Amino acid sequence: QLVLMESGGGSVQSGGSLNLSCVASGYPYGIECMGWFRQAPGKEREGVAAIARDGRIDYGDSVEGRLSVSRDNAKKTMYMQMNNLNSEDTAVYYCAADLRLGPCTVHARIPGSDFKYWGQGTQVTVSS
Repeated sequence: QLVLMESGGGSVQSGGSLNLSCVASGYPYGIECMGWFRQAPGKEREGVAAIARDGRIDYGDSVEGRLSVSRDNAKKTMYMQMNNLNSEDTAVYYCAADLRLGPCTVHARIPGSDFKYWGQGTQVTVSS
């Protein structure tokens, strides 16, 4: 059973930076697609970024240019560097993964609906 564990969340002032990590365990083969999603209180889940095993990246519309996602396939770990954070970035950030071949995207009609495995989430709070 594939298990995902996020780390790196916390509190930061507006304009600051954070680096999130997601480690996958319990699955001995390659993971086709990994992604970051977030959900703020009272809002719907939003896709942040997805990265395929071959390195192709799809960024969410509201974050492109401020975030950078990468992955280390050998370590089954995904990273996200977040810069110039603002209060709108306050949310619980979830790591997600899927094993199927196909588009690796955060732009599904229902964001995240094509990801089977999810982490518990890590809180990011940005204060002004």
